Amino acid sequence: MEAVFLTFILMLAIFLGFELINKVPATLHTPLMSGANAISGITIVGAIGLAGTGQQDVANWLSTAAVAFASINVIGGYLVTDRMLAMFKKRGD
Repeated sequence: MEAVFLTFILMLAIFLGFELINKVPATLHTPLMSGANAISGITIVGAIGLAGTGQQDVANWLSTAAVAFASINVIGGYLVTDRMLAMFKKRGD
């Protein structure tokens, strides 16, 4: 029963996230990306804290994966944000 509830929550989060992102105007994507980068930074800190506890193997593998994926998200997010901000610069700068 718990798996059904968690699957429902996951599907609801996917649907709401998709609908929310589609409704955001193009001018707000850069601040939204910066906020997502901050959240991923918090994920990295938490995962590094979990990875260093020496707990079970599953926790170590999951925390390592969380660090890797959150790092990809942060780096990619900053690259996209930088590219979007470059579009607003004048040609002579």
